[in-house]
Amino acid sequence: MESVALVVMAAGIGSRFGGGIKQLEPVGPNGEIIMDYSIYDAVKAGFNKVVFIIRKDLEEDFKRVIGNRIEKIVDVSYVFQELDDIPKQYQDKFPDRKKPWGTGQAVLCCKDVVKTPFAVINADDYYGKEAFAEAYDYLSRDHAGSEKTKMCMIGFLLKNTLSENGSVTRGLCSVGQDGMLKRIRETYGIEKIDGRIIAGEGEEKKELGEELIVSMNMWGFFPEFFGVLADGFADFLGGLSENELKREYLLPTIIGGLLENDAADVEVRQSSDEWFGVTYKEDKDAVVKAIRHLIAEGVYPEKLF
Repeated sequence: MESVALVVMAAGIGSRFGGGIKQLEPVGPNGEIIMDYSIYDAVKAGFNKVVFIIRKDLEEDFKRVIGNRIEKIVDVSYVFQELDDIPKQYQDKFPDRKKPWGTGQAVLCCKDVVKTPFAVINADDYYGKEAFAEAYDYLSRDHAGSEKTKMCMIGFLLKNTLSENGSVTRGLCSVGQDGMLKRIRETYGIEKIDGRIIAGEGEEKKELGEELIVSMNMWGFFPEFFGVLADGFADFLGGLSENELKREYLLPTIIGGLLENDAADVEVRQSSDEWFGVTYKEDKDAVVKAIRHLIAEGVYPEKLF
């Protein structure tokens, strides 16, 4: 069986989380963080390598809180997402830029380390066992026979991905009868109000169905995707003016563009598990409670590793 890697995007510091490193907040009974549960599920599903995308200045803290522990269970590599890790011709174009370039750049940072099929997840999202089993099943199969870029997306039901503590952004998906992704649209300001799921602001508000499929940035890719990302990143940077300091090169936008150009086949694998994550500081209590419940149900052992 070919090796399959798990890429964990952990370079971000949550601005809405009060400046703390939200990915390193303990939520389990023995100090486990959300990433511990994702890696536990991934290894059980068959993944045999974990690649952490972090910032260089977080390396020491990151290894102390999780990296050193995970290295005892599975093969671990680190890559660093840095602001200046861009093609040479653009390195002097954005002198006032403060943050790296988003999830597309993050995954591109792995090109020299990941040589096998791989799944990508956010560090601070809990996806559940079913999601990793579905991703592994897709990535461990042969998908030859088309010129298009092949990938999968693990889809979640919108109702299972909301926060009690404020609005969220989700990639709303249009999925064909054949289970293939047709469109993905980043949608902001989604929250539950009086039992209804509402998106947008002011007169732009609209109600959304709770069974809509959404992306939580869990994708399955093959190594050739790095070439697609590199070409797209050069085009993205070339199209920016020097004062566009906050634009990001984002996976949902990249994949949406590939779909529009009929350049990708994206198979949607659905998970019925409930997602949870720490978008807001107040979400932590709900996550701790949810983990306790899963342990009581026998989904996880009291002590993971």
